[in-house]
Amino acid sequence: MPDPVNPAAIPSVAAGVVHALVERKETLATVESLTGGLIAATIVEVAGASAVFRGGLVVYATELKATLAGVPRDLLDARGAVDPEVAVALAEGGRARCGADWGLSTTGVAGPEPQDGQPVGLVYVAVAGPNGSAVRELSLGGGRQAIRSASVTEALRLLTEYL
Repeated sequence: MPDPVNPAAIPSVAAGVVHALVERKETLATVESLTGGLIAATIVEVAGASAVFRGGLVVYATELKATLAGVPRDLLDARGAVDPEVAVALAEGGRARCGADWGLSTTGVAGPEPQDGQPVGLVYVAVAGPNGSAVRELSLGGGRQAIRSASVTEALRLLTEYL
């Protein structure tokens, strides 16, 4: 398995996701916070992505997680933006709002400073699909770009496991 911090690993994982979705005749939507659209950009780099990628939301600001992605405000108030339940709600919200078979989300702290008491490198990636949702906690090292790249790779890997 490729090193999750290696940005060169991302295109092959994304291609695998796109090809699996094409074979299954299923679609994908993304909701991204710390990755700021990197998952969507990575997916659309793959030839054939237009057959499966519905769209994505970049909800960097906490209030947009509620207004655009449909995360319950009481959940955000109680748990903060960097939380496993919020990650799942983001994936489910993207799936519903974009009319996709699958939703994929990221939320976390890329740094350079901690956020709301959460350490740099704490990331949650989540997937929501026809048979439910799952979330994975990551504890990533390196600088801001390394954390964001590894988050993309790990989100795509999580989706791959469910495809």
